[in-house]
Amino acid sequence: MKLINIGFGNMVSAERLVAVVSPDSAPIKRVIKEAREQGRLIDASYGRSTRAVLIMDSDHVVLSALQPETVAGRAGSPAQPEPKAAEEEV
Repeated sequence: MKLINIGFGNMVSAERLVAVVSPDSAPIKRVIKEAREQGRLIDASYGRSTRAVLIMDSDHVVLSALQPETVAGRAGSPAQPEPKAAEEEV
């Protein structure tokens, strides 16, 4: 079993990790709120601002203070850079 350090000595199983996303969008904020209400939220940010939201295969939602790119790098799959918008030629 491979464990991923998500900050402050907390670890999650790499095999159970489904997605690592940024908490900025409204749909992700809704996922966090629903998980909190249903008791499926694990806050591993230790009071710091949440920078990454980890979605697990057990429907648990884990909050981390690390950047999503950092968590993805520790998982062994480096994040793909976002494609840059093609500039229109005149």
